[in-house]
Amino acid sequence: MLQDIDNQIYNLIQKESKRQIEGIELIASENYVSKAVLEAMGSILTNKYSEGYSGKRYYRGNEYIDQIEDIAIERAKELFKVDHVNVQPYSGSPANFAVHLAFLNPGDKTMGMALDAGGHLTHGFKVSVSGKYFDSVSYGVDENGYINYDEVRKLALDHKPKLIWAGFSAYSRIIDWKEFRKIADEVNAILVADIAHVAGLIVAGEYPSPVPYADIVTTTTHKTLRGPRGAMIMCRKPYAEAIDKAVFPGSQGGPHNHTTAAIAVALKEAGTEEFKQYSKQVVLNAKKLSEELIKKGYYIVSGGTDNHLMLVDTIKSVKLSGKEVSNALEKANITLNKNTVPNDSRKPWDPSGVRIGTPAITSRGMKESDMEKIAYFINTVLENIENNSLIEKIKGEVKDFTKRFPVPGIN
Repeated sequence: MLQDIDNQIYNLIQKESKRQIEGIELIASENYVSKAVLEAMGSILTNKYSEGYSGKRYYRGNEYIDQIEDIAIERAKELFKVDHVNVQPYSGSPANFAVHLAFLNPGDKTMGMALDAGGHLTHGFKVSVSGKYFDSVSYGVDENGYINYDEVRKLALDHKPKLIWAGFSAYSRIIDWKEFRKIADEVNAILVADIAHVAGLIVAGEYPSPVPYADIVTTTTHKTLRGPRGAMIMCRKPYAEAIDKAVFPGSQGGPHNHTTAAIAVALKEAGTEEFKQYSKQVVLNAKKLSEELIKKGYYIVSGGTDNHLMLVDTIKSVKLSGKEVSNALEKANITLNKNTVPNDSRKPWDPSGVRIGTPAITSRGMKESDMEKIAYFINTVLENIENNSLIEKIKGEVKDFTKRFPVPGIN
């Protein structure tokens, strides 16, 4: 049908499908969803307007939408062991903005991890609304690439933020949620844990949960959780009303019901034994890939990883910027993203490093032995960055390599 109605878009979708099948996806924030999630995402639920919450809609005809949203909420509550869940945020950034909106007035203080240390734009970076509308303070990492909790405490005591964000976009170690709780209590701050990157690892028991310590927990649903591009806000009961009002009507209109259904499906899948084994393999693969790159002389920030990602200082490793590295690897069908590194002297659009993650390649069934091959591909390209014929040869090897690993939802 699409091919008949709009052949141009149909062809581009087919080309993107081919790109995904023939490439090695190392972007830490990307993954592949199942056919069941895709089916829910492409359903007629997109036709329905549902402003408000279950049982309290502004539009009629939401009997079944209410049931779908209720199911998604209950599954999230069970998986994460939380009191209250809002599944309506359109994505991670709107979810984090809603938290700021719920508890801060413009100019109030918020504190989060610095962008170049591994934090996220929405944790107070100056180009984000979280840094423009609110008075943001940032903490970093020490010379070894680890969070220095004494420094976090000192900043909190000096600035007295109303919100403290614990969480990351490019930090490869375990966060001490309990220590963040202590710091928040010392300054009477609300503690928010952003688990967008590790939500799937948390429900599988491969990463510690912040739920016993944080007041609010935000997460996307499309990274290690293997769901659609959406988000959730989870919290303790006393904060539920403020969170719900900040999402709707505070910052959003009607929820994307097809996404809500797909989130529910992904949450059901995340409760299976297969998902637990998958998450375990994600971490094993990340550790192995990190080890292989270190053997080849690459500088990994903090010296390794405890989760699904690693941050590579490419200036120190191969005297190439993150932009140069990501561009070169894409020519060989290997995709990753350029990324700042701690105390980066370069600009964010041409930084000193790249971020590498293993969720997507693990979804395709790759194991530790395959990480050796991927490290070989990466190193060969970067050692021969001006040798186009050799890079083309590696591209062919990558295509042959990926034939062994079907892409969920596509192959």
